[in-house]
Amino acid sequence: MELTGPRWKGKGFADTALANPMSEIVSRLRTSLSPSMPNALLSGCIALLDAEPEAADLLERASIGQNITTFGGQCFQLGPVESFYLYHGLTCIRISREDGTAMAESVLWHHFCSQRKTFPELYKAYSHLRSKNWVVRSGTQYGADFVAYRHHPALVHAEYAVLVIPENDGKASSTRLSAWPDLCCSLRLSGSVAKTLLILYVSSCSRDRSSVCSLDEFTVEERIIRRWIPERSREGKCLAGDDEAQ
Repeated sequence: MELTGPRWKGKGFADTALANPMSEIVSRLRTSLSPSMPNALLSGCIALLDAEPEAADLLERASIGQNITTFGGQCFQLGPVESFYLYHGLTCIRISREDGTAMAESVLWHHFCSQRKTFPELYKAYSHLRSKNWVVRSGTQYGADFVAYRHHPALVHAEYAVLVIPENDGKASSTRLSAWPDLCCSLRLSGSVAKTLLILYVSSCSRDRSSVCSLDEFTVEERIIRRWIPERSREGKCLAGDDEAQ
């Protein structure tokens, strides 16, 4: 299957997305949360954030976290990268331990890094895609780290299955996709769910990850991987006819 762009879920949804740019929604979310700096309670790798109606609506529209309805109102369950994105990237929430102790940025950074070794690369990849106004969700069910949407998942299907590959000194520090069968499996899987495979190689010139400042040293290289379709390269084959057949 060859993908040809966004697959909107309904008529007029593209116009709806165009009239409500994701950059504007995220900006409004930051403006809404920043004055009150609501507190999220951290439990393991998950943070629970109580949100006022306006902020809850914007979190939902930005597709950040999972909305959980409680007797007290709207509560959002945030994963590690989402929590740190709101805390560090947008600087619009506080995060505390279950006992109410506020967590400093350095403490939160060390906590997430200790929970998952590749957290710095995953967060860099997440924030990189968010900075380009993609909606980023977990890609676990698709065998990927993330899936990337052009706008809210209610409007459009995910366009990319994203794999994050850490690199050191220009060499992958992970065995992922190091063997040809692994790459073929990832391509087959992403193709079967109508996604393009996007590889983000995240590298740093420094091995020091003791501080959140190390994020400034990371760079992201994007590579799109597609299957080669032999039929499209056969001598005498009419490409236009091929397109019509599909």
